[in-house]
Amino acid sequence: MRLFELLFLLSNISLLALMVLLKKGRRRIPVFVGSGIATLLLLMHWTTEGYRLQLIFLYCITIVFLALSGYSYFTKNGPKKVPRFIMGTAYSAIAIMLVFTASLMYAFPVFQLPEPTGEFKVGTQTFHLVDTDREEIFNEANDGKRELMVQVWYPAQAGTGRYAPFVPDTPILQYMAADYGLPGFTFQHMKYVSSHAYTGAEVSSEQTTYPLILANPGNGSSRFLHTSQAENLASHGYIVAVIDHTYNTFATEFPDGRITTSTTNDLFSPDQDYRTSRGNRDKLGKVLTDDVAFTLDQFELIQSGQLPSRLKGKIDLNHVGVFGHSIGGATAYDASYDSRIAAGIDLDGGLYRLRDRDNLRKPFLFINSESYFDNLKRVSDNRVYTDAELNRMGSTREWEDQVTEDKKLELKRMRETVDVGGEVLYIDDTEHFNFADVQFISPIFNMLGITGKIAPERANSVINAYMLDFFDMYLKNQDGILMKGPDNRFPEVKFAFQKQQNKKTP
Repeated sequence: MRLFELLFLLSNISLLALMVLLKKGRRRIPVFVGSGIATLLLLMHWTTEGYRLQLIFLYCITIVFLALSGYSYFTKNGPKKVPRFIMGTAYSAIAIMLVFTASLMYAFPVFQLPEPTGEFKVGTQTFHLVDTDREEIFNEANDGKRELMVQVWYPAQAGTGRYAPFVPDTPILQYMAADYGLPGFTFQHMKYVSSHAYTGAEVSSEQTTYPLILANPGNGSSRFLHTSQAENLASHGYIVAVIDHTYNTFATEFPDGRITTSTTNDLFSPDQDYRTSRGNRDKLGKVLTDDVAFTLDQFELIQSGQLPSRLKGKIDLNHVGVFGHSIGGATAYDASYDSRIAAGIDLDGGLYRLRDRDNLRKPFLFINSESYFDNLKRVSDNRVYTDAELNRMGSTREWEDQVTEDKKLELKRMRETVDVGGEVLYIDDTEHFNFADVQFISPIFNMLGITGKIAPERANSVINAYMLDFFDMYLKNQDGILMKGPDNRFPEVKFAFQKQQNKKTP
């Protein structure tokens, strides 16, 4: 909770306590003073922190308390005697509203992103890119060219002014809430969350050029949900471009105000057989991979000055990496076949287009959640689901047999990366959404099992450390210490294909 909203809540709890504990004749002045303090805190909260709808009951309670106590104070007598039952009911209702408001403040806090750990300040810039060579196939009209919004974080000169907001396009927050099955206003307070990057800052002159890393969010996610990872890499001397894959995000806003939402789920249906579903995933995957190649093309134009940007001449195109989460991780793997990309990272994403490619002969790092790794281990151990397990999953044996066939090929691809300098890791007590900034949004995600038992700040620091170590090793020819084996600073990290490290090894 923010300072003034916390004090504001406590002032209203104190007001209720005064009303309940003090006798009628002795409460007039204390309640009036308390109401004045609560109102002052309300104004300070509104002025410095901004209002939010989660506190609507608190606002109403404060105004009612001020009105009634002011009337009582200035008229020297209170309202007419009210039956005890009605007063008790009113106090109970206020107590319930206070508890409800406190719960909302806890469940949906105005959180702080982790501070970047590098020596550079961070700047950010957003690009609107149009691929005139590709038709858009995921919009309802099925026309127009493929458009992307790409946000870039980079090492910057010492910044001035305020940090950029965490969410650059606040109108999209209602779509994010809808994606979670929540009312549209639920995440509007996230407009108050700050990043650690300056908009429009000049690129740092400390180095001539900086390696480029392209990043890909997961299905139904967004570029801003990888802000902490991008900022951290940028603070260590990388230019990081996170791609909003249009129609695969929960929402993307373009400069002219158009907002697109996710339609790629329409490719899939519960009635499809497995091969049809796999084919549609490959179809989607090809578009996402082509987005990465196109974005890299555009950065070549930015580097040469053909596209105007303060990044001109600052991009080291001889050292390019890629990473992503979920299907964005699969995109990173598939895009790494591009000869311009030197190394990549998949954060908890199952692969696609497995049968369309030969071995990937370049360093690639897989970092998996514990639950995803357990699924891979089941495949490696040739463990077959029981009928009861299939019923709980709502799946069929035929479907899961085909999943197993694909996962065996995926495991083969993962093992092959180790032979050329890559690695396969998993992190204890993590779940799928510990690999994106969604883990910071609400502690109830942990209660629901959306994120794992590990603290979000710890998960973020561990993942960032291994990503940085890997990219430093292959894009800067330095470090690589964490790739050599287990480190006692990170006991939750396990090396999947070193049997001596963990019994779970597939």
